[in-house]
Amino acid sequence: MPELQWLVTAFPNFVRYVVVGFALAGLFLLVYTQITPWREFVLIRGGNSAAAIALIGALLGFCLPLANTIAQSSSLTDVVLWALVALIVQVIVHLVMRLMLPQLRAAIEADRTASGITAGGFAACFGLINAACLSA
Repeated sequence: MPELQWLVTAFPNFVRYVVVGFALAGLFLLVYTQITPWREFVLIRGGNSAAAIALIGALLGFCLPLANTIAQSSSLTDVVLWALVALIVQVIVHLVMRLMLPQLRAAIEADRTASGITAGGFAACFGLINAACLSA
């Protein structure tokens, strides 16, 4: 019976963190899709793999530090603050990618998979570095 008591005690905290985590991921998607010059969801609905890969890479680049923060945080306030840092890092990575690859918009819109892999890969890699820095 003690295991059941632990579950009853821990479950509300779990729910709080899941709701906040999902809301932060949703906020990231909202912000990210507003700063990109292409319309991810329209392109993805049309079968554009490059847009899908770039978006999932960016989401992964955000969710890696978010998950790390949730696992190590002492409060939901910590989670929200560090998630905002992760969001800013992903926005900066995206803006630098657009400076480095000025044809990125046209390439994503033309469904050039290599461009989607590059954009998504950079976002995921920098997100991984960001996640590691949060535990340093």
